[in-house]
Amino acid sequence: MRNILFFLFATLYLTAFTQQTEKKELTIESIWTEYQFFAAGVEGFRSMNDGEHFSKFSLIGEDKSIVKYSFTNRGGAGDVLVNGKDLIYKGTKLKVSRYDFNADESKVLLVTEEEKIYRRSYSAVYFLYDIATKELQPLDENNSPQTLASYSPDGTKVAYIHANNLFIRDLVNNKTLQITKDGEFNKIINGTTDWVYEEEFAITEAYDWSPDGAYVAYLKFDESQVKEFTMTYHYELYPNLYTFKYPKAGEDNSKVTLHIACTKKGKSSQIKLDDYEYIPRLKWSNVENKLMALTLNRHQNQLKYNWIDATQKSITSSVVYEEKDGAYVEIDDNLLFLNDGKHFIRTSEQDGYNHIYKISTAGKITQLTKGDWDVVDFKGVDQEKGLIYFTSVESHPTNKDLFVIDLEGNNKRLLSQNRGWNDAQFSTGMKYYVNNWSDANTPPVYSLHTADGDLIEVLEDNEYLQLALKDYNFQPKVFMTVEGYDETLNAWAIYPPDFDSTKRYPVYFNVYCGPGSNMVTDSYGSANFAYHQLLAQNGYIVFCVDTRGTMYRGSKFKKSTYLQLGKLETEDLIAVAKNLQKRDYVDPNRIGIMGWSYGGYMSSLAMTKGYDVFKMGIAVAPVTNWRYYDNIYTERFMRRPQENATGYDDNSPINHVDKMTGKYFLIHGSGDDNVHVQNTMEMINALVAADKDFDLFIYPNKDHGIYGGNTRNHLFRMMFEYTLKNL
Repeated sequence: MRNILFFLFATLYLTAFTQQTEKKELTIESIWTEYQFFAAGVEGFRSMNDGEHFSKFSLIGEDKSIVKYSFTNRGGAGDVLVNGKDLIYKGTKLKVSRYDFNADESKVLLVTEEEKIYRRSYSAVYFLYDIATKELQPLDENNSPQTLASYSPDGTKVAYIHANNLFIRDLVNNKTLQITKDGEFNKIINGTTDWVYEEEFAITEAYDWSPDGAYVAYLKFDESQVKEFTMTYHYELYPNLYTFKYPKAGEDNSKVTLHIACTKKGKSSQIKLDDYEYIPRLKWSNVENKLMALTLNRHQNQLKYNWIDATQKSITSSVVYEEKDGAYVEIDDNLLFLNDGKHFIRTSEQDGYNHIYKISTAGKITQLTKGDWDVVDFKGVDQEKGLIYFTSVESHPTNKDLFVIDLEGNNKRLLSQNRGWNDAQFSTGMKYYVNNWSDANTPPVYSLHTADGDLIEVLEDNEYLQLALKDYNFQPKVFMTVEGYDETLNAWAIYPPDFDSTKRYPVYFNVYCGPGSNMVTDSYGSANFAYHQLLAQNGYIVFCVDTRGTMYRGSKFKKSTYLQLGKLETEDLIAVAKNLQKRDYVDPNRIGIMGWSYGGYMSSLAMTKGYDVFKMGIAVAPVTNWRYYDNIYTERFMRRPQENATGYDDNSPINHVDKMTGKYFLIHGSGDDNVHVQNTMEMINALVAADKDFDLFIYPNKDHGIYGGNTRNHLFRMMFEYTLKNL
């Protein structure tokens, strides 16, 4: 009876809600101030050791606490592990932003006073909390703030970084061991990464505990010879200057070395490796004191797996696996050691598509997945059952599904049930997973499943948002294929309400096109989707295409832009736009383009090389010359400017501004540590020299994301009004 009443109440409520919200007006403010089109999610959970429970932040009264719940009884009260009311130190209540357990989940490492550094890095003040005794103590008041603190596998020690040095605190004797002493800002970094590793290899934690806790392997960065870049921040009467090491294309990198430290005595040994430029990953195996370190050459087309034995007096290393590519080898986190201590799992593009391989330390390679399609994410292994879980785009490059296959590469089975975009987060032991599904026109649905794919319950269906999309008259995103320069390409379009094929409409391209990226996926687009609906409701056809160089169509397609970033992508954009011009319902003189970051680079190239097609362009935080961008990203696709000057210069929009005839809007954040505002300044110089009119807006102190306060609302209002006026 209770369920029936609830259903009736919900039905009446939703009916009333729908009636009240019919014909709502879509505005910039509703998107970027009121955030009405952001989907609800399932609050992040951390699987517990038993695989049957998870923990997450929950409010107990007004106190942010850590509570343990059952996967199969989420509605239960849960067990309070850390009550926020107990987190008081010296009369001050702690504001906890993150947490981490020790190995037996009896103690918790609490992150407070978190301050962002770059995209992934932050500093913080850490506290130790004993769940049984409720004892709370700072990690280290003498060396604060810290970063990247983590428990040893046995939970008796904590490693952390302070002032570019690696420390280990022994929780048994309450002593702190300083492993390195040469750390210095803009000179020496121990245990964490420099700017370019953080940005392009997506890592900040450059150390790892051995399984027995006897050793810590870490990287040392000597960035003393890396050239400095200075940014100006306008906060006070006199601007503040921030100078950091940023290696641009062709310039010197940090000298990176691998070290292993004994956690009892603190003595470190440098590990000799074959010739290399980068060490993008290091990871201890589940075999005691065996370490895997991945090394790359400067061109990033030769990857080595170095097997290091720390048990020997003279620590040795040997290459157990090597991969070469005519262009570049991808770096990811798809490395997992099997319990036999003799095999590891990796993904590779060596057969032309990204697939899963089982590799022995003796060099034997077994391909587990095969086909003309790409594995997207390696989700994990159930070693007891001998099963591997992964996502792939086997059905179509725009659709991602969850699969399981055995460790011999047999009995592959589809687990996801809905066509669109599926992702999964597994519990410890691979007993359960939470599936996140959406399609282009449906907000995310989160559901809990057994590892066999059986549905336990729907956790969040975002039904309220689905109804809202109808209330605001959202139009479906229509998928199609279009002809590019010499390839058939995937694309989508959103048409105006009451579209009439006998009328002519302007076309607004939204692009990215960067190597290894995709915008044409059958997934919910959140606020950007809403913004595109606003454009459609104002009479624009919104269009997006994945050009050559994008992902999920095999290595050849993705790497076709090697040594010539921008060339093929621009050819495709121009070809697609010219084909659209031939359609009766397209106004051939009103085709515009907008892009951010790499997309801003593309919109700038389209406005110059494609001046006869594109009449309006908006470039947000664009790269305008690859000589100004960091070396790891740029050289992966272009090699050094000293080796490929033509590739750099022929496809820089700076060198083609004389062709521009349309309306062009440049936007950048002055505090962008990623794509420096220098790119925009040099573009301005070129435009002025060519006597070209353009529009410009600089957001003071804002980084690459250009957000904070009212910034996003202002940015999108500016772009919207510019589009209405000029396209």
